[in-house]
Amino acid sequence: MLLTFLGALFAGASLTSSFTNTSPFFMFSTSELLISSPQIVSAESLSTSLLPQLSKCPSDTYVVVTQPGVHAEDYRDGFFAPYLRRKVQGEDKRIRSATSVMDVLGNVNTDEIVQEVEARCGAALLRVDASTGSFSIADDPKPRVINLEFPALPAGSKRASKLQENDAFLSSLLDLLPTSKYTVIYTTTPYSSALSSSPSTEPEEVYEMDTSFSSQTHMELKRDFAAHGKRANGSNSSGGNVTLVDGPLFERYAFLSPGIFMGLLIALPLFLILYVGVSGVGSLQVSYAAFDREMGPAGQQKKGQ
Repeated sequence: MLLTFLGALFAGASLTSSFTNTSPFFMFSTSELLISSPQIVSAESLSTSLLPQLSKCPSDTYVVVTQPGVHAEDYRDGFFAPYLRRKVQGEDKRIRSATSVMDVLGNVNTDEIVQEVEARCGAALLRVDASTGSFSIADDPKPRVINLEFPALPAGSKRASKLQENDAFLSSLLDLLPTSKYTVIYTTTPYSSALSSSPSTEPEEVYEMDTSFSSQTHMELKRDFAAHGKRANGSNSSGGNVTLVDGPLFERYAFLSPGIFMGLLIALPLFLILYVGVSGVGSLQVSYAAFDREMGPAGQQKKGQ
């Protein structure tokens, strides 16, 4: 029983660590596309199954969306992205095929998708930057591929509202399309990769150490003050209250690693077993007279005399 519990514990910990670098993928189209919907898949396998379907040119307009800095939990609640949820779940009767993969390992190459549609379907490329809030689409029946790029979601309480704004922006763009035959490929990148790729706003301090070697060797020690800046900004804006960054458990707390977490969970049942054993031994009650009295036949003869 204990070995089964420990095995399940290690399996759950390994799954938790493997899903921290995944992000969801969505696609819906007014045409028939044969795309499977596994729970977890690599980005390479997903592209391999997606490109042959797009090479058949099933639509007139292709919208390739890039949303960096998200994870599957951002889309669990349909209130944060209601338009996308209705399309993927098939509530819109015009949508004839839809798929969603909640955990994609790696980043889907959107440039490869755009180039495939341009080469196979003769589509014209239109890049739309959602951060500017403006775009223009020509009213003509020519095939086109729209590369829509959203900025990374911020951390904290504004995260949900920003995702709602991006969802409304996508809805407005699709409403302005001159054709009713379209395919939307909604790609995302993990939240952890957005944190690592975001540039630091603090200047880097470079320390140089001169050595006695003939070839002047310099070593640069770089210090990253991004984490300290976030804590300072959070304390100043909220009157002394520090706002925790959203994300997995082991990324929010620096002193809690997966090894320490598993060690604590394993130590808890071992201490419970030790407590039960010590309590059982301590509950044994034997009187001292039991060792003095003779309970055998010799004792019975003495009592009779």
